Amino acid sequence: MRQPSPLRAFLNRFIDQTGEYLAHRKGMLPLIGLALIVLNGLLGLLAGLLGWGDFFFFRQMCLLQIGVALAVLGILLAWAL
Repeated sequence: MRQPSPLRAFLNRFIDQTGEYLAHRKGMLPLIGLALIVLNGLLGLLAGLLGWGDFFFFRQMCLLQIGVALAVLGILLAWAL
């Protein structure tokens, strides 16, 4: 029987430990997602006031997209666990 590669063993261990950690903290991922959404709004307001609206980071709303994805993933994960 083949031994799993070191990367696969590391990923398996990491996913197991992360799942165990998040099983006891079900609301943490949605709260982090909501914090990222609020931070995106504050940065957008600050960028509008300072005239930085043309920068790529502010136009793409990266924190908003990451925050929404993380909040939805957190809710689904909390529901599954």
